[in-house]
Amino acid sequence: MTIAEKVAHLKGLMEGLNCDDKVLNAIADILEDLAYDVEDVQDALAEVGEQVELIDEDLETLENDYYEYDDCCCDDDDCDCDCCCDDDCDCDCDCDDLYEVECPACGEVICIDGCIVDEGEMDCPNCGEHLEFDMDEEEEDEE
Repeated sequence: MTIAEKVAHLKGLMEGLNCDDKVLNAIADILEDLAYDVEDVQDALAEVGEQVELIDEDLETLENDYYEYDDCCCDDDDCDCDCCCDDDCDCDCDCDDLYEVECPACGEVICIDGCIVDEGEMDCPNCGEHLEFDMDEEEEDEE
């Protein structure tokens, strides 16, 4: 039984008992108004919940289309890598070397491999910012 039905039942009992008390009648009217408001809120919440589910499904589809990966092949649990080399890589780099890079635009730490470093550039998978890598500077600093 819904709240509105309970209030209607209460009002029926009051009429059956010939209850003419103005205070009780006012309370019953307020309860009726509240019951209808609660039903409206519940209906709106259910509708919002359905919309959120649809948005979640659409977002999942977009993520799958955009990132094009399911599982990270890195052993690092903290790595948010989506750039691991394919087994078919025919470049001269060491694809097993992984580097963590912080995007200056969004601050996300991303994991890149040797192939990406050798290419020297990529777009951040989180914000799309174009990133460039110059390993020559790092090698000079180490010497």
